[in-house]
Amino acid sequence: MDPWVFLIFLLTCGPAAGTGAMFSPGEWYRGLRKPGWTPPDWLFPVAWTTLYIFMSLAGERVARQAGADAAVGAALALYAVQIGLNTLWTPVFFGLKRMRAGMVVLALLWLAVAATLIAFWRVDWVAGLLFLPYLAWVSVAAALNWSVMTLNPGEPRATSA
Repeated sequence: MDPWVFLIFLLTCGPAAGTGAMFSPGEWYRGLRKPGWTPPDWLFPVAWTTLYIFMSLAGERVARQAGADAAVGAALALYAVQIGLNTLWTPVFFGLKRMRAGMVVLALLWLAVAATLIAFWRVDWVAGLLFLPYLAWVSVAAALNWSVMTLNPGEPRATSA
């Protein structure tokens, strides 16, 4: 493992993690109806920290593959797309309080994570495996976004103060 390459990938997760700190769920989200299977609040930072470490390990494994052929380039481009979409979801859902737009972002994120997983798997199967928990968590997030959206049809966004 190259710790510097790992650190670069970990730093790419910084903006996504930062939006979680900037746009906390707040009173608006706490006041929404949620399904009974909603994960507890403490699980989100634990899960995301773990996922960012796994994503960074996977990215490092792919980036250091000898030859840097087209498959590596495509895999890393997909990594960039998914981390961009990951960064976008929190401000859309919690910042703008746009549940439907958040669902669109999550659907695109799910596709990008699945595509990245496949591309990583083709370059390095361990890197692909490291993306499986991420795909599972994004699936849970999408189901939760959908459930909250359908349980709160009159809440497309917060009321202005």
